[in-house]
Amino acid sequence: MIRLGLCCLFAEEPIRFRVTTVKALSRLSKTEQGEKLSGLCRHNAEALQQALQYCVGHQIGAFRVNSRILPCCTHPEVGYRLTDLPEGRAIKDIFLKCGEYAKKHNLRTSFHPDQFVVLNSPRPEVVESSLSELNYQAEVAEWIGAEVINLHGGGVYGDKATALQSLRRTIDRLPPAIRSRLTLENDDRSYTPTDLFPVCRDMGLPLVYDVHHHRCLPDGCTIGEATQMALSCWGKREPHFHISSPLIAWTKNGNHRPHHDYIDATDFPKEWRDLALTVDIEAKAKELAIARLRKDLRRRGWSLWPSPD
Repeated sequence: MIRLGLCCLFAEEPIRFRVTTVKALSRLSKTEQGEKLSGLCRHNAEALQQALQYCVGHQIGAFRVNSRILPCCTHPEVGYRLTDLPEGRAIKDIFLKCGEYAKKHNLRTSFHPDQFVVLNSPRPEVVESSLSELNYQAEVAEWIGAEVINLHGGGVYGDKATALQSLRRTIDRLPPAIRSRLTLENDDRSYTPTDLFPVCRDMGLPLVYDVHHHRCLPDGCTIGEATQMALSCWGKREPHFHISSPLIAWTKNGNHRPHHDYIDATDFPKEWRDLALTVDIEAKAKELAIARLRKDLRRRGWSLWPSPD
């Protein structure tokens, strides 16, 4: 059974997550900063409640949480702990209620940190800021019951083997709150499933298989073989995969990396048909794309979450 996942934002629903900038905050006094951040964080916690409720009401089985749900949280100049904000403890309680709601309704949540989170960077300051960001996201993940914090492998820096060794060393440094949630995902420019599988296998990490990335960056491994590699990394947990369709059709020449607004149901690998998977739908039309895809897949006889009573 396939569980379709919504990624971070909505196309038409009036559910919005708010952000700010360091420049805007720096114009304010410390007291004013705290008040502004408290308002933003409370709004985002309540928006997350609404997002989870929408997912449950529309047969969406997973929601990827925006990694900036606590804006500027780890910035060295204006960063903060949520519980130090004026309404911090009340806001944390809202997040805890989100976790209770998700658990009650069997809804999965996850994080996919921004591209500046790079664990194998040759620059120590980048690695340290990445660890700070992961610590913050792991804390929110604990509140809401998110079991996945998903990362790409990082850069190659002219030597893939050395870069992968750097990745392993940093992973070894991770505290349990991050390590227990960390997953690695193949990307469309640097690291294929075959590149990342040994790291995941050796370090006990799940591999998030992105079939669109694999189609853009093939490695001689079939979709079926990559699927089985990824499945072998998840143990008893429900695997988490990603899919998207190209803006330019596969049959036409051009750059196939950019995502389409919607998903072509024929892009869903036949190898996934009888599996129990969470599949994040990486399409620009967001909830509209999921609604259309659900109809298309059910017409083709696919079994989708939730199971009919």
